[in-house]
Amino acid sequence: MTIELSAHAQEECQRRNISLALLEQVLQAPQQKLPSYGNRIVYQSQVTLNGNLYLIRAIVDENTEPNRVITVYRTSKIDKYWRADS
Repeated sequence: MTIELSAHAQEECQRRNISLALLEQVLQAPQQKLPSYGNRIVYQSQVTLNGNLYLIRAIVDENTEPNRVITVYRTSKIDKYWRADS
C-alpha cells in the first residue's frame, strides 16, 4: 500500500514527536480501522512510549491515489477512541 503524508501530517509528526517509523508501523498494520468524517478512515494502534500507553491515530483519505494521511496524533485517552467491537 502506497501512502503519502500531507504537509500538515508531517508537521504534526514532528511537533508531537511521532517518528515516521512508528507512523509507518501503524499504517502498515493498524490494530483498528474505523470510519471517520468525509469518507476518511482512522488507522489506530496502541503503543508504549517512555513507559506510558498511548493511542496513535492517523486520519487517512483512502479515496486518493496514493492514499493520503491528513493528520496524525497520539492520545492517552484510549477508552475514548478504542472500539471493543472492532
